[in-house]
Amino acid sequence: MNKKWLLVACLVAVFLLLAACKSEKASSDQDSKDQKDPEPKTEEPTEEEPEEPEFAYTFPLTGKGTDEALHPRVVAVMVNNAPEARQQSGLHKADLVYEVLAEGRITRLVALFQSEEPDVIGPVRSARDYYVRLANGFDSIYVHHGWSPDAKTMLTSGNIDSINGLYYDGTLFKRVSFRKAPHNSYISYENIMKESKKQGYELEQEIPSFTFKEDVEGVATEGEPAEDVKVVYGKYQVEYRFDTDKGLYHRYTTNNEQTVDRETETPVELENVLIVSTNHKIVDNVGRRDVNLTSGGNAVLIQNGKAQQVQWKNDNGRIIPVKDGVEVPFVPGKTWVNFVPGSDFSSKVTWE
Repeated sequence: MNKKWLLVACLVAVFLLLAACKSEKASSDQDSKDQKDPEPKTEEPTEEEPEEPEFAYTFPLTGKGTDEALHPRVVAVMVNNAPEARQQSGLHKADLVYEVLAEGRITRLVALFQSEEPDVIGPVRSARDYYVRLANGFDSIYVHHGWSPDAKTMLTSGNIDSINGLYYDGTLFKRVSFRKAPHNSYISYENIMKESKKQGYELEQEIPSFTFKEDVEGVATEGEPAEDVKVVYGKYQVEYRFDTDKGLYHRYTTNNEQTVDRETETPVELENVLIVSTNHKIVDNVGRRDVNLTSGGNAVLIQNGKAQQVQWKNDNGRIIPVKDGVEVPFVPGKTWVNFVPGSDFSSKVTWE
């Protein structure tokens, strides 16, 4: 081979060697790149909606959730509402309160407890037959201190479980020193349970539930604006003021006095106020009344800042709102029911 072809062969060999080295380096670089950890993908954070607590059961008087299948027996306490008795104890924990005139133009209260148990309740006052009937609508243990003749006949018939302060004054019932009789009788929930067990009363029960709205936020409340509601009983006045932030009502009485718990100053807060019109009649020279609880009639249901004109009826002892013959549901929560004489209803019940 001459020198010229030898030189060409050498140049070709060098070229092939360089090309092979370049290819190997590229392959090595690619392998190195492939071996690097892939950069993590950035994902947009997602907001998780808080889960609503789920309960297997609901309390029949409030529609609030509970895990207990069998509920405590309803306890109905006759609570004094005279000016000398305010502020009262325990009302902020009542599921349902009935407010009805007694003698004169002052009301008394039947406070029903089931979902909550107050430490102390009072002042406790004497029974009247129509208060007993209201309590019987829930097969409750009826707690009172004294009675009218008609109420005594009912309560001694053997058909009603009751505890009477006349027989336990100074033992189960305590007289406080900061008030004068008959406005100073109090009882603890513990003492009610203790005596109920001693008497062999049933302490658990299953009772029918009120009808409640299932989707409070999703269903608009019918009616006229009612952020300030007044019920006038002679010189005594009840007022319900709507708290837009909480979506419930606070209760006030004459002289702009808010209804709060005497011991804790916890306000009474209500999701429902039902005001019913019914006939009242004076039946004796003491001024005792007969209050019609069976006829049905006009009523106003106050919820979510609105007043809806409805009817009321007695459903197995319970006073419920109806419209076109169908029960109107309550908002889950606490309820206060005011009874107003029919002759006063149109002029003494106002809202705006």
